[in-house]
Amino acid sequence: MDQGKASVWARLEPFLLGALQAAPPAKLSMHYLRKMAAYVHTREGCYPRLGWPMWRHIACGKLQLPEDLAWLYFETFDLLMPHAPEDRLGWAEALSQCHSTKELDRVRSKLSVDTLQFLLFLYMQQLNRVSLRTSLIGEEWPSPRARSPSPSSDREAKTSSQNKNWDDQAHLTFVQTHLSDLLELLVEPGQLSQLGQVVRDSQVSMEAVQGLSFLLEGSVSRGRTVHPLHRLLSRAPLQAQAGYSKISRSFSLQQLQTWLRQALDLNPFGVSACLRSGKKLAWAQQVEGSIKRAKIARNTHMAPPGSKVMLVSQVFRQTLAKDSDKLAGANVKLHRCSEAFIYLLCPLRSVSLDKCRNSTVVLGPVETSVYVQSCENVRVVCVAGRLAVGASSHCTLHVLTPTRPLLLPGNVALTLGPFHTHYPSLEDHMASVGLAVVPNVWDQPLVIGAEGTPAADSPPYRLLPPAEFCSLVIPFHTEGDTCEVPGGLPPLYKEALDARESRVQDWQKMVKDARLTKEQRRQFQALVEQKFHEWLLESGNRQQLDSLIPPAVTVSAEDTSGSWVDAYSPKRRSSEANREGPREPAGQAPTAC
Repeated sequence: MDQGKASVWARLEPFLLGALQAAPPAKLSMHYLRKMAAYVHTREGCYPRLGWPMWRHIACGKLQLPEDLAWLYFETFDLLMPHAPEDRLGWAEALSQCHSTKELDRVRSKLSVDTLQFLLFLYMQQLNRVSLRTSLIGEEWPSPRARSPSPSSDREAKTSSQNKNWDDQAHLTFVQTHLSDLLELLVEPGQLSQLGQVVRDSQVSMEAVQGLSFLLEGSVSRGRTVHPLHRLLSRAPLQAQAGYSKISRSFSLQQLQTWLRQALDLNPFGVSACLRSGKKLAWAQQVEGSIKRAKIARNTHMAPPGSKVMLVSQVFRQTLAKDSDKLAGANVKLHRCSEAFIYLLCPLRSVSLDKCRNSTVVLGPVETSVYVQSCENVRVVCVAGRLAVGASSHCTLHVLTPTRPLLLPGNVALTLGPFHTHYPSLEDHMASVGLAVVPNVWDQPLVIGAEGTPAADSPPYRLLPPAEFCSLVIPFHTEGDTCEVPGGLPPLYKEALDARESRVQDWQKMVKDARLTKEQRRQFQALVEQKFHEWLLESGNRQQLDSLIPPAVTVSAEDTSGSWVDAYSPKRRSSEANREGPREPAGQAPTAC
């Protein structure tokens, strides 16, 4: 490692995936976290690792948090930690074998987290705290071109100032503003005054700096190699600058804080850098009626693991499909997509949908979280470590997940349904990120209220009635062995699907038994085709079918100019089996007889 000037920045994933996008409970303020920091150093089973039983005792007994919320924070933090896929699958198997609350507590009691990092994680929840000024004016910097108020814009106004999880400038500002508090949580109780404040000559141990690496990383002399903070500070020249003492094997708090403030910079792999210098991917065609060209940028070719980002904005009336290895493990953001059909069929780290409208999004397995924010009439189909939805309306979510779906404030008329599709390599992709078919708690959401605690009001969701259930057919050919929905469908939904298929067979038999003449068959066929095409137009499926037609000139990968191209060959079939009738080639009516 070069011995020049160091640059330190806020890591993307703790803020992106760890900070719940809702105001935290009042009991997670610095006042109470300071007390918790002192408590964990004096109790057995709390330091250096904090087990679930002791955290439940602190959260429920000391902080008066509901147990569901205590587990939510504990589980979310663990979801961020690097675990081998085999370990995640083993944990899922253990949970799936629990048949009582006592058995579940016994399994959960085996889980523990790094105490200092967990303290920082809890403090980091302040990222989305709403200030008094913000809550009054609705946004931090009012726009001179403000739109007229509407129900959806009101929801966005309430949440736009909070949604800082993708904002790398907000991450930097948060660390700069709260650096003193973050360091104070890492100082041992003996370094504090009787009032609980740090004294001037306080020391920070190397173990504490290692805990701070949860939030900070960096490089030396603008080098390409990224190191956690404690690795940077293992170099003698930087140790001298940060006030390290070989005698006490610790850093001077004052000098460390000064050095960090001088070294802090914007994340070179964040969203701002991706938009500025990431690889731009252009569309091969401009859709008629769209005002702006869709924008796609990624840094996956240069960013280290945990910082890989792909941004997709303003996809309008198009079908986007991709299964490239270049996207595997990336954090994806879909922004302002409208009337689009998006298929990202590869293992992903996380996915966020922001301000999307009237679209369908089908995802490969998502290792951590899928977050839907300020969306309207969007259908999401995914296997994910967690699903979270905030400030969204009339969205349908078909999900397979081992954690309870998280419904944050501002939601209206959501529909939760079982995962209902498959593609050939799905189960291989699931295994690669450690996601199993059980446990699957898609129908047990946790509703969070405005105060950051479980809501007691009427729920903003419904479970999809089996009578409305239809399976989803992915209209692309890929390689693999998966030929059915992983884990199968819940019994009630399977029965509803079987009943629909039975009606189709009865209809086909009725047509066959009618013994129509050749002319009658021709007339009947024409009538069926007419009604089918009317249905295609009324349902909006005609647009999706038209967008599946490949252009006259196609290529099979990203070309030398960086163009975004389709990685699949479309099947000529409807992508949604949502009508009562036999599956026929796309754009063709069901055969009359």
